Amino acid sequence: MSGPLLKVENLTKHYPLGAGFLKKTIPVVRAVEDVSFTVEPGETLCIVGESGCGKSTVARLLMRLVDPTGGRVLVDGTDIAGLKKDALRVSRRRMQMVFQDPFSSLNPRLTAGEIITEPVENFERLSRKDRKALAADLLRKVGLSPEIMHRLPSEMSGGQRQRLGIARALALEPSLIIADEAVSALDVSVQAQILNLLMDLQQQMGIAFVFISHDLSVVEHIGHRVAVMYLGRIVELAPCDALFANPVHPYTEALIAAAPIPDPERVRLQVPLEGEIPSPVNPPSGCTFHPRCPLAVERCRVEVPSLVSVADGRVVACHVRAPACGTNDQLSAADHIAVAVE
Repeated sequence: MSGPLLKVENLTKHYPLGAGFLKKTIPVVRAVEDVSFTVEPGETLCIVGESGCGKSTVARLLMRLVDPTGGRVLVDGTDIAGLKKDALRVSRRRMQMVFQDPFSSLNPRLTAGEIITEPVENFERLSRKDRKALAADLLRKVGLSPEIMHRLPSEMSGGQRQRLGIARALALEPSLIIADEAVSALDVSVQAQILNLLMDLQQQMGIAFVFISHDLSVVEHIGHRVAVMYLGRIVELAPCDALFANPVHPYTEALIAAAPIPDPERVRLQVPLEGEIPSPVNPPSGCTFHPRCPLAVERCRVEVPSLVSVADGRVVACHVRAPACGTNDQLSAADHIAVAVE
């Protein structure tokens, strides 16, 4: 089927906090607000931002682990946000997830071989011989010896457990894998191994990834495009090289400036951020970044910026920077998602 593998339109998630005073109002946590993007087959889209910006909530919404408040998640043109139980179960084969914690995401009572084959047996019955062959093949693909298929997760290292989680995600031959902070709990040397493994698997199998991370060095290594989130919204979406070479949104600029550089002779522009992240229960009016933004003007305080297409193929939500960077063509949320695709 032509078109993007994954298309997200105006995705929104609010969590109610209670009934409110005399049940007249219900305060909500605005975890994700009007998020839209696309993912092409074989592409890696990275989602970055500070803790609490809504990255992991987006991952759960994509997998329908939680139901959206609004918006659509289309996989090959089918809106999984509206699927009922049986149809949703069938769609699970197309999308799988690798979780942040490589220990708590695995069943401690099952062996490695059982963990890998369990997803397949949810859809079809396998003989003992077929289960063993499948487990051995997937363990080899992720760089593990088939001999460990009889081990429990507690008998493995963190890197081995994360590779096991990836093998489980591959068992159903998905088109898309959602990786939520998949390497953040691992040592740096093991991180590099896992990242290179994911890139090799993508090249061999054509898998697309949505890679959630707060580590910009990891994103720069693995990403094709990057979506920057702040307080539940995407503020900039651009090709990876372009974003790191020339960040447009002041928040993107500050994030990149804050990342450490492993070279004492290189000097990176300092863009300090002042103040704390606002509450998603009571976000600021206008642009939610304006209380911390050194470029904020009066318009930023009263008007929510729309995502605007700029000349180098990115989209940016900034009243100050976006008009000076290109075409200044304002896009609807439904239209902007395809602009930054190269």
